[in-house]
Amino acid sequence: MMEVFGIASLDLAPFILSFKLAGLTTLILFVLSLPLAWYLSQTNSKTKPFLEAVTALPIVLPPSVLGFYILVVLSPNSAVGAFFEDLFGVKLVFSFAGLVVASCFYSLPFMVQPLQSGFESLNKHMLEASYLAGKSKLQTVLKIALPNIKPSLITALIITFAHTVGEFGVVLMVGGSIPGETKVASVAIYEMVEVMEYGKAHIYSALMVLMSFVVLLAVYIFNHTQRKIGVL
Repeated sequence: MMEVFGIASLDLAPFILSFKLAGLTTLILFVLSLPLAWYLSQTNSKTKPFLEAVTALPIVLPPSVLGFYILVVLSPNSAVGAFFEDLFGVKLVFSFAGLVVASCFYSLPFMVQPLQSGFESLNKHMLEASYLAGKSKLQTVLKIALPNIKPSLITALIITFAHTVGEFGVVLMVGGSIPGETKVASVAIYEMVEVMEYGKAHIYSALMVLMSFVVLLAVYIFNHTQRKIGVL
C-alpha cells in the first residue's frame, strides 16, 4: 500500500527535522511564556496593552518581514549574532539553532495567548486562598493555576507545536534549505513545486494536512470532554 502511494520512497528527514524543531520550540516557549502569560493575566499596569501588542505581532506581520528582521538581528554582523558566535561558537543564521530562535519568535503568541486566557478565567478567590495558605507565586502557578487550566494548557502546547511544524517564510529566510540541518517539511514542499515534482509535493502536502487535522481534532475533542466533565 505504501509503495502504491509512493510513501515508501519519500525522504522523511524533513518531517523528522520539523518535528524536532517544533518539539524544542514548544518546550522553550512554555518555559519562557509561563511567567509572561501569568504576569499579563494578573497585572493592571499601563504597559499591559503594549506588551500584549508586541506579543501578538507575529500573528499579523508577514512572515517575510519577521524573517528579514530576525535574519538581520541574528547575522554575524549584528551584536547578537557576533556575541553568540564569539562566545559560544554558534552561528545563528543558516543553522538549526537559528531556526529554533526564529521559531520561538514566530510561535510566541500561540503559546502566550491561550495560557493568558486560561489564567484570566481562574477564580480569584482560589488564588487568594493559596496566598493566604502561605504558598509563593511560583507554587500557586504550578500547583494551583496550571492544573485548573488544562484545556488552555493543552491548546497552547498543541497549537504551538503544529504552528511551528507548518512554518515556511521565517524558516526559509533564516535557515535556508540545508538538508539535515534546516530543510524542514514546508521548505521541501516548496522546492518540489519549483522543480515540478508534483507527485511528491502532493504526498508531502497531504501528510501535512492530515497531521494538522488530527492535531486540531484532538484539541477540540479534549476541550469538549473537559467542558462536559465541568458541567457534570
